[in-house]
Amino acid sequence: MRGVIERSNAYSVYLERELRSDHAGETGAIYIYKGIIAIVKLRKDQELISFAKHHGATEAEHLQLIESIFEAKHRSCLLGPWRIAGWLTGAIPALFGRKAVYATIDAVETFVEQHYQQQIEYLQKNGSHDDLLKLLIRCQADEINHKNEARSKVVSPRPLTLRLWCALVGGGSAVAVLLARQI
Repeated sequence: MRGVIERSNAYSVYLERELRSDHAGETGAIYIYKGIIAIVKLRKDQELISFAKHHGATEAEHLQLIESIFEAKHRSCLLGPWRIAGWLTGAIPALFGRKAVYATIDAVETFVEQHYQQQIEYLQKNGSHDDLLKLLIRCQADEINHKNEARSKVVSPRPLTLRLWCALVGGGSAVAVLLARQI
């Protein structure tokens, strides 16, 4: 295909960039849950500890799946900052309690669902990389479950500060993807 440079792992430049952002995102997601756990352990909130451990394990599985198909040399150079940003994205709302945590997870997972959907549609349109398509569909389904679980625990209406926080989280996720695609 004209304009597409195939890499040693047989992914186009576009897919390489998308996988780089997926790898960075799943790394950050693991740290979101680590940040939640760090704070809620102090409060001994077993519901949130269980929630974060369960979801964090799923994110770790996603990261392993992506690492199994995506060469280390093509991964983001910014994994340190992604870990810190992820940890803070989990820890900050945990300081304010369950409602803030669940709303944050809803915001993050809503973004991730859409991000994966764009990649799924690209692969379906181009009819290539069936294994990658299956992996992304599987990861997206897990993220949708995380979103739905978190959303079911958030009571409405959300206060303005929480809506602003969630908008910041969604916007920050979009910026992180743009950066991870490049670096």
